[in-house]
Amino acid sequence: MSRINVCIVDDHNLFRKALTRLLKTFSRVNEVTEAEHGKDLIKQMSKVAPDVILLDLEMPIMNGVETAEYVIPKYPDTKIVVLTQHDSEKYMLHMLEMGVHSFLFKNANPDELERAIYSVHDKDFYHNDLISSVMRKSIALRAEKPMFSKIAELSEREKEIFKLICEELSLKEIGQRLNISEKTIHSHKANIQSKLGVKNTVGMIKYAYENGMLK
Repeated sequence: MSRINVCIVDDHNLFRKALTRLLKTFSRVNEVTEAEHGKDLIKQMSKVAPDVILLDLEMPIMNGVETAEYVIPKYPDTKIVVLTQHDSEKYMLHMLEMGVHSFLFKNANPDELERAIYSVHDKDFYHNDLISSVMRKSIALRAEKPMFSKIAELSEREKEIFKLICEELSLKEIGQRLNISEKTIHSHKANIQSKLGVKNTVGMIKYAYENGMLK
């Protein structure tokens, strides 16, 4: 399995140092870097972009939302896990729609943090109870009608791949299961996203919730 470079973006020095020590115990984590705020991160990324960013929301100079807004379009291969102390559904939904790959409470178990890092790196998303709760409540408030017509536009192979992505299989795992190349899976995924009108894996998961395909 590939090694993962992680950057911690948080203005609390003690938290960063403690988290750095923890991350270095994870088997697949390679280099761990630190940034005090968004502008510090951006300066570092102009030289080398990390694979995964652990991003705080409340920071001086450039906060987590502003940082994600800058990083996501400019560095599409870098994954972002927001570490937060609050469960503000408004902020979480906004950032998920923006393209953030997952949310995790700062008091999460270390095992879950490790799973989240590996999942966003390998599968483009980490699906947990916090994410499920936010999406379900958002859909209930909007009372949106299902849009199954878009599903009908997918080929049978695309429907199969869409279902497996929603079951949290990586593209490599899907290719192995269906006996087709990972490159072909990438192509199918791009077609699915285009037909559904979504930009990324997070959008696909959200679409599945909105249409009752996930509970």
